[in-house]
Amino acid sequence: MPYRSTIFAATLMATSALAGAASAATLAEATIPLNVRSGPGPQYAVIGAIPVRGKATIIGCIQDSLWCQVSYNGHEGWAYAQYLTANLSGRSLVIAEDPEQVPRVIYTEAPVTSGSAAVRPPRIVGTFVRSDPARQPLVLSPPPTVRTYVTSHPVDPVYLDGEAVEGLGLPEEVAINPVPGYDYDYAYVNSQPVLVDRATRRVTYVYR
Repeated sequence: MPYRSTIFAATLMATSALAGAASAATLAEATIPLNVRSGPGPQYAVIGAIPVRGKATIIGCIQDSLWCQVSYNGHEGWAYAQYLTANLSGRSLVIAEDPEQVPRVIYTEAPVTSGSAAVRPPRIVGTFVRSDPARQPLVLSPPPTVRTYVTSHPVDPVYLDGEAVEGLGLPEEVAINPVPGYDYDYAYVNSQPVLVDRATRRVTYVYR
């Protein structure tokens, strides 16, 4: 169902310890290479990316959601707040884990912006599997021939809640497909091709 254009925007109440900063821009830092999408969800097109430790301005976030509207390099879009941190009063806060501590505008629904048409959400089939935080993602540099094969042999995409990043696991209901002569399989997740370790089902590389 398309998002309605009516939104409710409210800043933090005066009783909040951070109310004085509610009208100030909130700078957030990406902890991974993070997609910027045209709308608040994995079904929207990727229109850019924030690099690791890149800083974006939070414009607003949807209430009870992990999607925030951001501005990066002069362009506006939407990013997944699980991978954004903000420094306030000397503390680094993950926005998704402690949203009330981040001064920002709250949307009860996604605002309609120019050039961002409403999209009928696809069925979300599951969520990414969190891996052991002590295990670092593999540093993989797939050869160009692998990219050529993966992009020239697209498969039906599946949509999972969140963003595809290196190190996360795919649930069993997501089919993975072999790349001839290569050690890793592939899938299209949230409209992006990813390489997958067939033994652990962990995402090892994301094509952006």
